[in-house]
Amino acid sequence: MSALIEEELAPDETIEQFDVVIVGAGISGIGSAYHLKSQSPERSYVLLEAMDTFGGTWHTHRYPGIRSDSDLYTFGYRFKPWTSAPIATAAEIQKYLSDVIDENNFGPHFRYGHHIDAASWSTTDRRWTVTATRKDSGDEVKIYANFLWMCQGYYRHAEGYTPEWPGMDEYEGEIVHPQAWPQDLDYRDKEVIVIGSGATSATLVPAIADEVAHVTVLQRSPTYYFTGENRNLLADHLRELEVPEEWVHDIVRRENLFNLRALTQLSTEEPQFTKDALIDLVRAALPTGFDVDKHFTPSYMPWRQRIAFLPDGDLFKAISSGQASIVTDEIETFTSEGVRLKSGEELTADIIVTATGFHLSVLGDISFSIDGEPLDFASTVTYRGMMFTGVPNLVWVFGYFRASWTLRVDIVSDFVCRLLRHMDELGVASVTPRLRAHERDEVMLDWIDTEYFNPNYLLRSLHLMPKRLDDPAWRHTQDYWAERDELPLVDLDDGCLIYE
Repeated sequence: MSALIEEELAPDETIEQFDVVIVGAGISGIGSAYHLKSQSPERSYVLLEAMDTFGGTWHTHRYPGIRSDSDLYTFGYRFKPWTSAPIATAAEIQKYLSDVIDENNFGPHFRYGHHIDAASWSTTDRRWTVTATRKDSGDEVKIYANFLWMCQGYYRHAEGYTPEWPGMDEYEGEIVHPQAWPQDLDYRDKEVIVIGSGATSATLVPAIADEVAHVTVLQRSPTYYFTGENRNLLADHLRELEVPEEWVHDIVRRENLFNLRALTQLSTEEPQFTKDALIDLVRAALPTGFDVDKHFTPSYMPWRQRIAFLPDGDLFKAISSGQASIVTDEIETFTSEGVRLKSGEELTADIIVTATGFHLSVLGDISFSIDGEPLDFASTVTYRGMMFTGVPNLVWVFGYFRASWTLRVDIVSDFVCRLLRHMDELGVASVTPRLRAHERDEVMLDWIDTEYFNPNYLLRSLHLMPKRLDDPAWRHTQDYWAERDELPLVDLDDGCLIYE
């Protein structure tokens, strides 16, 4: 499984060495492990996870109603059929991931409770040294790796993002961020304010609406929503015809991707038409006379931020029944009993939930260095949204905003395995992206075009992210349909990658 290194160590000390270290046992890490095992079975590997089990987001997030905001026919892996409702609960997703782990005997390769503190590259040795702390014992562990496959996600699991509003210390109720939801929080028959109207709020509010006295969604600006039944009619019909689940999964996956691409293109080519159609769906789901223009008509065009899907229109049902309400305004200050808004209106609550987003984390906030020099990823240029100039033998899996995250896990894994095989063919130990001579004086741009996609968590953190050039090789296109066709055909010897 691994080699033991004894050179320059105390007689009783050994360091394991692996061909590949995968970081993170969430949906990205598990999928990457599957592809590595399937496409490069000769390589030794280990997966390190800081938590005490697998699942990533689906393990750490415990707020009521937590579910996917992408359909599982595309959010699931291409190699593992999804057989239940398209929008799934965290428990259902955990079961799906557990089955993948068990079916592929990943247990011996996964090490939980290993928090990675640092990773250092040695050009002389052509390898990474990963330093981790074991959660159970507090002991320091070192592992050598030829290649690092970073699948730890893109935000800090330890804490969510909550703005600093005036008067928060004066509030006598409880302030809760969904990312740190107390399991003993008693919200029954309480007045609750949920600040924010993104996917988390849209999930949480209908989940608690039946149990609280009332829940108010307080938003600074409206969000786009899309609603429909939490079922797939094509999948249901194919199953009635006794079509094998593998075929059902593939066919429905293709249909959903076709429809998503059409929506994305329509949003780009006919943004006003798309906006009007989305708003009309909302208007039809709410009582006659409801002020949709104020509360559900965003100022931006569709797809510049994710569109939250409401299975069976559950948020609209909660609002229509009177169990939930929505207020569009800005907070002036917290008070002892709630919040006072800039309009002068005051809202009272026993509990205030700040569904206000998260802190973006670049490669898990791990301390990286190359030959003893600290590595600042903001000073690098991204190579196809997964590697970094000047950084050898490292890939970061960063999924899609407008399509399911996991779609990129599959195609990036294909690319990495092809790259590793190419290195074998060349007889080299390292690969490093570098700008070609004619590109070194080009203007460096932000990691992503904010006219194209501009959620607040990304705008707050752009200064931490690598740069891009106006060239497909040096940007994260966020276009699944283009990458699906282009990545398998990328010339690995076009001068962007330096082999040594």
